[in-house]
Amino acid sequence: MIIESIELKNYRNYRHAKINFDDKTNIFYGDNAQGKTNLLEAVYVSGTTKSHRGSKDRDLIFFEEKESHIRVKIKKRESVYKIDLHLKKNKPKGIAINGVPIKKASELFGIVNMVFFSPEDLNMIKNGPSERRRFLNLELGQLDKVYLYHLTNYNRAVNQRNILLKEMSFREDIRETLSVWDKQLVNFGIPVIRGRKKFVEQLNEIIYDIHYRLTGKKEKIKVIYEPDVEPEQFEQQLFLSREKDMKMKSTTVGPHRDDLNFTVGNIDIRKFGSQGQQRTAALSVKLAEIELVKRTIHDTPVLLLDDVLSELDGSRQTYLLDQIHHIQTLITCTGLDDFVSHRFPLNKVFKVISGTIVEEN
Repeated sequence: MIIESIELKNYRNYRHAKINFDDKTNIFYGDNAQGKTNLLEAVYVSGTTKSHRGSKDRDLIFFEEKESHIRVKIKKRESVYKIDLHLKKNKPKGIAINGVPIKKASELFGIVNMVFFSPEDLNMIKNGPSERRRFLNLELGQLDKVYLYHLTNYNRAVNQRNILLKEMSFREDIRETLSVWDKQLVNFGIPVIRGRKKFVEQLNEIIYDIHYRLTGKKEKIKVIYEPDVEPEQFEQQLFLSREKDMKMKSTTVGPHRDDLNFTVGNIDIRKFGSQGQQRTAALSVKLAEIELVKRTIHDTPVLLLDDVLSELDGSRQTYLLDQIHHIQTLITCTGLDDFVSHRFPLNKVFKVISGTIVEEN
């Protein structure tokens, strides 16, 4: 699959921009704070309806405007899709595929698959569990609509249960309704746990060889899924934690507290790995993610690299660039020196200046 073009109107710092992409490498360079990341974000939003930065729709709209548009043209095998997202400040977003409005955002998923790699991802290993859960949810949400359905409903149930726990401080009579939300948590949470377990098993089949080669055959990595509770015990543990939850006014058991562990030679590199080990592991995860998407959808994803090369040393730069020749890649950077030194093909080059994009020869 490839993204053929994108058109932005009143998006972030772009009044209007239209870009035709090459089906291989597209380089967007310029100084910091010019809008390079905003462009990649818009591409990601067009395929997932969500910002990779977790921004709300109102934050994506040009200052003092009430709405913005993202229009994307995608070629997938023999089919062409035109996606139109209408973002509004005070109303839900509107989405149309080939001119036909859709009711649920989930209808968009599966048309285009993207792997986003930013400098923040290099800290995924050493940062808190929420970052690692975010990685799980972003990728699984693109690959599995059923997982996304269960996750969305689980998160909604957690929020409602937490509201109820807070209200119970003033209204003891609503305590019985906790059982309703407990049932929802179990019904939607168990498939989330099982989906994550399967995903990590598939990830391990791929990441081992990537990391082994990336470290010069010195390190053997393993990703371990650490569920907060096993599926078979979820209902019981939820019941046993009820008094604690009422005291904390928060749900303390469930997959919203899951984590991933990364071990090299039985060493937990989240806690005891060097910065180099942690960054190499994060790079391995992203490269494995690309391969996993390919195996799942039997097509190549679009790779979005947001100023990542500047964060990697020479050997890791070389390894990354060697792996992405065969897929459409959108890359942001401050300069072209790294690509020139690696003799990396520059199929299309764009300069970004204050929300204006100029194609260069």
